Amino acid sequence: MAAPPARALRVVLDPGVLISALLSPRGTPARLYLLWLSGEFELVACPHLIEELEGVLRRPKFRDLVTPDEVDEFVDVIRRGAITVENPVVAEGVTRDPGDDYLVAVARAANVDHLVSGDKDLTSLRTVVPPVLSPAAFLDLLRPLPRA
Repeated sequence: MAAPPARALRVVLDPGVLISALLSPRGTPARLYLLWLSGEFELVACPHLIEELEGVLRRPKFRDLVTPDEVDEFVDVIRRGAITVENPVVAEGVTRDPGDDYLVAVARAANVDHLVSGDKDLTSLRTVVPPVLSPAAFLDLLRPLPRA
């Protein structure tokens, strides 16, 4: 009898990681974005996360870096491809930045394996469930280097 197939990792990517994926196509966040597109893990998002992503990318400071059409296309890919869950009930005070508390809440509510962020307010959390990984640490988890 064959073992059931392993469940794909379910992950919440901080909007900052997604923004970096779009703005720096050779960086680690961009590699994670491409791995998600190729099915290496499942991306989980909520409406609040998608709204934050779109709102930040539409700020004037990004106008010289991405066009409105590129923002539309990128956000649409996330909106259509991610597993979308409802906005969670947010417990305040989980992180140093109250604006980040919803990311932990959505990760918990959706029962994901990891929250991936480059934000030190999140990556410094040592006892939060699910664990918070930097983009590089998550990439290492997906693509471990061969041992010599």
